[in-house]
Amino acid sequence: MTKNKIIVIGLTGSIGMGKSETAKMFQRADVPVFDSDGAVHGLMAKDGPAVDRVEAAFPGVKGVDGIDRKVLGAKVFGDGAALKKLEAILHPMVSEQRQEFFEQMVLNGHDMVVMDVPLLFETGGEQRCDYTVVVSAPGAVQRERVLARPHMSPQKFEDILTKQMPDSEKRQQADFIVQSDQGIAYAEQQVGQIIATIRKNIKTDGTE
Repeated sequence: MTKNKIIVIGLTGSIGMGKSETAKMFQRADVPVFDSDGAVHGLMAKDGPAVDRVEAAFPGVKGVDGIDRKVLGAKVFGDGAALKKLEAILHPMVSEQRQEFFEQMVLNGHDMVVMDVPLLFETGGEQRCDYTVVVSAPGAVQRERVLARPHMSPQKFEDILTKQMPDSEKRQQADFIVQSDQGIAYAEQQVGQIIATIRKNIKTDGTE
């Protein structure tokens, strides 16, 4: 690992695959996680730095607790131009927070971080990563998990899937795969093996 360089692990997985739980496993193994969705929520929460800019671009979306995500969603859903306008506001702000996070983790002595991004491959985010990890489970397990969520319907589930790269393609592109349908202990074991393999690669590369 080069000086002031930190290994970036891109973590992704389609809806219902167990990505959020896997992110917690990395955290428990003392690998810090940058939650991209969490960063967006923070930017648009009450007094968030993106609130006024988003309201200016989409009048009527600001509420007492920041941006009303349902109202905003209704304005950008199915509208490519509106979505690009929103992304042009949020993406640079998320990138700045992510870079600050990485730099702080280097100062804290960490050798690697996880970048948790739901649409990692769909947005080209893998280009910013040294390794990618895809969390996966059989389609039947995924469907059962997602339809058990409140306010979820089969049609809504199908609509979400159309916006995500198929799991089979993600698996092909991944450096590592975590199978999440065989229990938490098994998944946690896989995460530990991934971390150990990456650390071994760092030493083998002679870049430490």
